Amino acid sequence: MTATLAKILVADDEPELRALLQRYLSDQGYTVRTVDGAGPLDGLLQRERFDVLVLDVMMPGEDGLSICRRLRAQGETIPILMLTARGDPVDRIVGLEMGADDYLPKPFNPRELLARIQAMVRRQRVLGAHTGPQGTHERLAFGDFVLLPAERRLERAGQKAGEDVPLTTGEFALLQALAQNPRRPLGRDRLMALAYGPDHTATDRSIDVQIMRLRKLIEADPAQPRHIRTVWGVGYVFVPDGTAPGSEGKP
Repeated sequence: MTATLAKILVADDEPELRALLQRYLSDQGYTVRTVDGAGPLDGLLQRERFDVLVLDVMMPGEDGLSICRRLRAQGETIPILMLTARGDPVDRIVGLEMGADDYLPKPFNPRELLARIQAMVRRQRVLGAHTGPQGTHERLAFGDFVLLPAERRLERAGQKAGEDVPLTTGEFALLQALAQNPRRPLGRDRLMALAYGPDHTATDRSIDVQIMRLRKLIEADPAQPRHIRTVWGVGYVFVPDGTAPGSEGKP
């Protein structure tokens, strides 16, 4: 996937901003469609495939957070970049909890938005081109799941064998980075570099939110995780068989 082939969907109720982003991103080689709310957004997602959704939080009718939560509940995995006019970090964390992959506060420099989009498109391209630091295509089995790096899928095992578990691009990259480094405690910076590349920036809190999202998907009890465990003072460790490695702290 290259920038010239990537398709961007922008959902924002401000006509001036939509026009600006349409012109600016098109000049950078992207195919850009814009909508002003949930109705036309849903229609386009049903008819076309996009590589990134730029979604404004503060829209009339169904707001961006609700749209994001609904899309994820429906199994939509498109990478989502949230635009928020609020500077409160709590609002940004809520966006990540709803399933967003990144966020950018308004007002913003279009070049920063471009850099965020480029990183999201590049992340998908890298995930499609190879499958991690070792380039492994092996099936990675753990608990009641099987991770299929070559197919970029997570499926259930056991009684629900073969059933797909919807993962966003970011969630898949993070789970793959953990699964390919089993029983190896990873600091937050190292984990994010393995999952998203060295140019990705994120706060510790946003990383923790994404880990929380993964736990809700793969852990029988997210409050007592067996596979993605916290290593206090370090970061996280992935335990395929769910037994506690001696080198870690409490979950």
